[in-house]
Amino acid sequence: MTLQERSDLVLSFAQVLHVNGQSTDETVAAADRLGNTLDLRVSIIPRWGELQLQARDGDGGLVSISAADPTGVDMDRVVSAMRAADELDASRLAPSALPAAISAISRTPPAPTWLFTLAAAAGAAALAVLFGVQHLPAVALIVASAAVGAVLRRILAQYSTNALLQPLCAALLAGVIGALAVRYELSSSLRLVAVCPCMILVPGPHVLNGMMDLATARIHLGASRLVYAGLVILAISAGLLLGLGLLRVSLPVGEPGRAVALWLDMIAAGVAVAAYSIFFSTPLRMLGWPIAVGMLAHALRWWTLAVGFGAATGAFVACFVVGLILTPVARRWHMPFAAIGFASVVSMMPGVFLFRMTSGLLLLTSSSNTTLELLAATIADGMTAITIILAMSFGLTVPKVVIDSLAEGATRSKS
Repeated sequence: MTLQERSDLVLSFAQVLHVNGQSTDETVAAADRLGNTLDLRVSIIPRWGELQLQARDGDGGLVSISAADPTGVDMDRVVSAMRAADELDASRLAPSALPAAISAISRTPPAPTWLFTLAAAAGAAALAVLFGVQHLPAVALIVASAAVGAVLRRILAQYSTNALLQPLCAALLAGVIGALAVRYELSSSLRLVAVCPCMILVPGPHVLNGMMDLATARIHLGASRLVYAGLVILAISAGLLLGLGLLRVSLPVGEPGRAVALWLDMIAAGVAVAAYSIFFSTPLRMLGWPIAVGMLAHALRWWTLAVGFGAATGAFVACFVVGLILTPVARRWHMPFAAIGFASVVSMMPGVFLFRMTSGLLLLTSSSNTTLELLAATIADGMTAITIILAMSFGLTVPKVVIDSLAEGATRSKS
């Protein structure tokens, strides 16, 4: 293979990882390993919207650029691409066959609509249990709203590639159903019928990937990921509040959740982790680790809150344990950390606090609603969301960075 062909192969491989949710560090490291297999010295420069590859061999060098918007999350494609690279390294796959394999992997369809819909319904119901839902009619409405929203998202995906249209319309539908539930007295002040179907839309992997990029000083890419995640959350909030507002229903600000029993929290957490894993198209054979560790993480979070610590502390403890356990697991069994690590904790993303903060800001625009209590509750919801996101990011990042550094140092010393 010529230098151009080998460079294009590495670039297309890195593109599959980058646009489907793999963490940036893992993408760069995997591309470097593939380059070494192909007798290339490569350097990947990831940005939002493009990947730049600098490649050299004994005969010269070149620079290649490929469009790459990291807006998707499809761990099946990531796993398949990395497995193909491993087979090439082990001489079980010919270099000439890898381009066709990568091309086929990039076109792998996501989870079927029926499974996606089932996961959405189960995930929304599990989140409702975590927030203390008490009535079966409310659970039934949450399941129906999330299921119809999932089907709507798949239909819209056939006609538009706009990344904001799907969450906006699904949240609008959830808001309307939630408002009807309030009108017919089927929803409590927590508005779980409206909120829970929207919670499953929150782009947790993009938030966590963005924070991990910022932690490694990839400022532009990390900031771009967070801006994209913020736009998606804004679209969800707008759809939710518009749906509620059509029937003159509001989302209360500062409304506390209800405590649930530990056993119920752990079971609901396991269901939520499984649902998010299906959203991310994680191979079914990998579900065991995130479900088990996710249930343990939620148990630790429950215990932390029970002894009097805050939500941010609980999120940090849970995510730290997830990072501590799953980082060596991902390295040992060659599983993407984004596939098993993010699914384990993404149900802890503070979407409900962000929605309530947005509702509070909207209420503050009316002078008749402006009170010190509303202002304080709005600020409290916003600060709680920010601190939880920071705690989750540090909790995942610190053990992963430390363990990866120690493992790479051990590998270098052996070689």
